[in-house]
Amino acid sequence: MQRRLRACVVVLLLGAAWPLWAAPPQLDAPVHEAEGIREYRFDNGLALVLFPDNSKPVTTVNVTYRVGSRHEGYGETGMAHLLEHLVFKGTPTHTDIPGEMRRRGVRFNGTTWLDRTNYFASFSTDADTLDWVLRMEADRMVNSRIAREDLDSEMTVVRNEMESGENNPVRALVQRVMGAAYQWHNYGNSTIGARSDVENVPIDRLQAFYRTWYQPDNAVLVIAGDFDPAQALAAVGASFGALPTPTRALPVTYTREPAQDGERHVVVRRVGRTPYLVAGYHIPAGRHDDSAAVAVLSQVLGSTPGGRLHRNLVEPGRATGASASALAMDEPGYLTFVAEAPEGSDLDALQTELLALVEDATATPFTDAEVDDAKQRMLAGYERAMRDPNAIGVALSEAIAQGDWRLLLRTRDRLDAVTVADVTRVAQTYLRRDNRTTGQFLPTDAVERVTISEAPTAEAALEGFVPRAALDAGEAFDPSYANIDARTKLSTLSNGAKLAVLDKDTRGNSVQIRMNLRLGDAQRLQDRTTAGQMAGTLLMRGSERYDRAALSRQLTALRSTLSVGGTATTVTVAATTDREHVGALLDLVADVLRKPAFPDSEFTQLRSQQLTGIRSSVSEPGAVANEALSQHFNAFPKGHPYHATTFEERIALIEALQLDDVRAFHRDFYGMGDGATIAVVGDVDADAVRTQLEELFGDWTLPTPFARIETPYVAREGVHKQLRTPDKANATLIARQSLRMHQDHADYPALLIGNYILGGSGMKSRLGDRIRQREGLSYGVGSNFSASVFDDTGMFGVSAIAAPENMAQVETAVREELQRIRSEGITQAELDDALDGMLRARRTSRANDPELVGMLDSNLYIGRDMAYSAAFEEKLRALTPEDVRAAMERHLQPEALSVFIGGDFKD
Repeated sequence: MQRRLRACVVVLLLGAAWPLWAAPPQLDAPVHEAEGIREYRFDNGLALVLFPDNSKPVTTVNVTYRVGSRHEGYGETGMAHLLEHLVFKGTPTHTDIPGEMRRRGVRFNGTTWLDRTNYFASFSTDADTLDWVLRMEADRMVNSRIAREDLDSEMTVVRNEMESGENNPVRALVQRVMGAAYQWHNYGNSTIGARSDVENVPIDRLQAFYRTWYQPDNAVLVIAGDFDPAQALAAVGASFGALPTPTRALPVTYTREPAQDGERHVVVRRVGRTPYLVAGYHIPAGRHDDSAAVAVLSQVLGSTPGGRLHRNLVEPGRATGASASALAMDEPGYLTFVAEAPEGSDLDALQTELLALVEDATATPFTDAEVDDAKQRMLAGYERAMRDPNAIGVALSEAIAQGDWRLLLRTRDRLDAVTVADVTRVAQTYLRRDNRTTGQFLPTDAVERVTISEAPTAEAALEGFVPRAALDAGEAFDPSYANIDARTKLSTLSNGAKLAVLDKDTRGNSVQIRMNLRLGDAQRLQDRTTAGQMAGTLLMRGSERYDRAALSRQLTALRSTLSVGGTATTVTVAATTDREHVGALLDLVADVLRKPAFPDSEFTQLRSQQLTGIRSSVSEPGAVANEALSQHFNAFPKGHPYHATTFEERIALIEALQLDDVRAFHRDFYGMGDGATIAVVGDVDADAVRTQLEELFGDWTLPTPFARIETPYVAREGVHKQLRTPDKANATLIARQSLRMHQDHADYPALLIGNYILGGSGMKSRLGDRIRQREGLSYGVGSNFSASVFDDTGMFGVSAIAAPENMAQVETAVREELQRIRSEGITQAELDDALDGMLRARRTSRANDPELVGMLDSNLYIGRDMAYSAAFEEKLRALTPEDVRAAMERHLQPEALSVFIGGDFKD
């Protein structure tokens, strides 16, 4: 009775004219079921997909609408993306969706792509939050305001997002290539739209577009993670089930790009330093039988480091990067190859080489090893993804856009079945001259036509499909501080390295590993920073046992990921695996850390890549502003490991570096001891892991003792600098004030909350609410605050992007909001919302193993346990609005804020 009463109340809230909701589908009667995932259908056409898993207390709700930029008409480009922004503006019932999300600690966003738009929300398991999210999503499906005033306020934000994308040369070039390749089909249009369409769209056309596509029969609702399926089904029935059945017929898109009748060419000329090449080819839709083989082909040619483009262009130094990407879409898609070239390269010669490698690929027959390596790498990604229902809940959007969520599983199986013959056939079919669009035109006497055949329907493609067994679910883990402390086993290796292991049952027997090696001291690291950075980056480029390609293959075989990188002072290892492979992965980690090969070819390649990256940055607004800020706040002399270098200094240091310097750094500093920390979370035998780590690293000691480098507080006068970066449509503002602050300071909790309210909580913070939501000046604006654990030093900062002509208004608004929170303070409601959102987010982080393992590793070095964090949360709960205001006034001084702005400012 209580559930029925709630349903009736929901119906009244959503619309008095609607009939009472029909009974939801039966839990044991799904229309489709595969690998632990079930689909239900409601009478109004809504599809509901449930993927329950209680291994971690996080729930994800993802609503996918089958509408994207492909469905826009003439003069309507960007309309699907505009709606993504405007549905966050609220409904008559839900007037402040971002604020309510933040108050509940929900992580949320929306994305728009060629075939679909989706909205997802993840949160710490809570039945009331799930019920609210479902009611809100059902409400905004049909009742969003889509008002003229909201469109006007959001217009500059959307333009700013457009300008931000235009700053990226690769993104701009790929878009121009696709625009030339698709002369009739809307895949040639950018999702964000044409500026003229976005700026002039009539509100009635936008409202009509919304009413057409935002309906239950065009939506698939996915609920994944920790929830009660029966309760969720009832809640969906009470919210989405109450929506009326649409009376209109959904439009059907029927435009197909005709066979391309000759190679096409585009040129983009912009300010910058780094040249790029793109070659693209039409390919079938994602449901087509050839799609899986095309995906494998893109990996064989474009993966790093084993792909043919990397081996033949990057390793010899003719390119600094090469990649491939296959767009598997609802309608015939596109395969692109991208090469980044060193400054001053002969692009014509490089393009000739790239096209020979692509279009004549079958002249060098594909091998079983190449194809199997590509397949296993992609299949390993599927296996890792299936361990996390919350991630799969969002990833299903792409399969839904192609017609059915089960296509994700079918694609995996089709990848598994791809043969060398399949890869050869699709290469010969689609990688043809007359199907190509590049940056060069070549006339020809002969023509070649490539006609893309239609993909089968989802129903036909899935005929005979047999899903695999669902992965075993893990335990329902309690992420409370007390339970984490009680379950974590602490120990110390014989070399002094500290170890924390939290063993628990996880979905798919997943395991997370984190290590940090801390090296040297300020005196001994003098003038060796560049060698240390290069050493850390080169570790994954090959060991004595595995070269770079073999290392990549071994990780694929182990169904694992491994990231190793470092600076002169710290080396960080982050890895994911499962119970079966954790031992072999730890062996591999030891091999990488202790026995790096430092190949000359990889050193030369990496040095070229780093130089190219630096030279690319010198014309980017954000990089230029950040360099100026770093120089202003630099507190260390040249040669010191923490010295802030200029672009020119970094280039000179890298050009002067020798491989022997890198090898000497590893010999002189690498090892474990005081300062080394290791954390493991997941399905492991804690004692066995400790024994293996002792065997692998127990005798590996530091050749040079580690001593933490102190970071002093250095006051700086506030400055204001405008830095011109020509031909950049988007400007970047970065501001900072140094603070005398540490994490045990009495004002630290108040400053943390104050910053969260001011600008640290996204678009519903004060800065976001004013500058993005109300005034529509910036797509991204926020503030940040940090303080040292050890030293009496901290910082407060602000960052924003905007059109150059709007940046003065952005800065004025930032300073006014900073002064307002200092003088007027905050309300009790703001404090309560911020505290609730922050605590919920912290709980969600503890429930996420990749974040939890990082916390345990950090605590080992700091000397804290989870009880410290629990006590800190009590300090947060004890705060009053006046505590926050007074702390902000004491420490944040608008006149001390140093502001650096990079952009194309007109004289």
